[in-house]
Amino acid sequence: MRKLVLYALIAFSLVSCRKRLDNFLFSNDNSITSYELDNYTGRTTLDVGDEYKIEDSMIHQFTIPMISEGKNLNVAAIYVGDIASISTDTVLLYCHGTADHMDFYWPRQKLYANLGGKHRFGILMIDYPGYGLSDGSPTEQNMYDAVNAGLNWLKENGLTKERLVLFGFSLGTSPTCQVAGNPSSFALEPGKIILEAPFASAEVMIEDAALLAMPSSYFVNIKIDNAEEIKKATVPLLWIHGEDDSFLNIHTHGEVVYKNYGGPSKKALRVPGGDHENTPFVMGYTNYLNELLLFIKS
Repeated sequence: MRKLVLYALIAFSLVSCRKRLDNFLFSNDNSITSYELDNYTGRTTLDVGDEYKIEDSMIHQFTIPMISEGKNLNVAAIYVGDIASISTDTVLLYCHGTADHMDFYWPRQKLYANLGGKHRFGILMIDYPGYGLSDGSPTEQNMYDAVNAGLNWLKENGLTKERLVLFGFSLGTSPTCQVAGNPSSFALEPGKIILEAPFASAEVMIEDAALLAMPSSYFVNIKIDNAEEIKKATVPLLWIHGEDDSFLNIHTHGEVVYKNYGGPSKKALRVPGGDHENTPFVMGYTNYLNELLLFIKS
């Protein structure tokens, strides 16, 4: 009886906080007036050393226009590399997680710009609508449209499929799985995909958070289902997940996505002791980058 009362209280709390649960997926911050990058004093995903520093001449901040859900929006973007060389370079499009904005993820972009040496690969990162300096408010659809705008920008600058690696972390695994599973709906198909700490679906995420086996639609409108979309992928996959991930459980999320992958080649990196954000640190940055490089070159 006590358990039934507890579940009823949890359900009431969740229903009364529907907006807060939507924000469970989109924890955006649009209060900034500029990206501070190395000068940012807020919290960040990782702490990387001076050896990963990027020359100012290789950092390009700009906006990409798009139309989504009937609205004209500008998406903030940061490209690290030589834009003039996109037509010959291999490029990673990094789809970041749910937190804050690109300053939070800047240390990761710096890491990836050091794959195989300084600026061997170009790295594009964007802020979804409602994040950082990007217009609008975040929704599932405009997140996909923002990633598509980034893909279109890369295509216009000469990038082709075989030189595109689409890298999704946490929330960013959703647009990555969407593109991989439905390439004809996007401007450019990736040659390979990387999923770090993917979630299986919005439903599983809400069930894990709520401790209730109730449909996510009861609490949120988001329909994300990476575990289904990944079944349609036809490009090689690298999956990375911390075994001690306290936000997206490796068993209920990552393992499900990895098992459902329907493409020709996949590799798993299960990281003992790794939590949600810190797998590169736990592995050691050099080891982490070497694994990425091996996958990209394979």
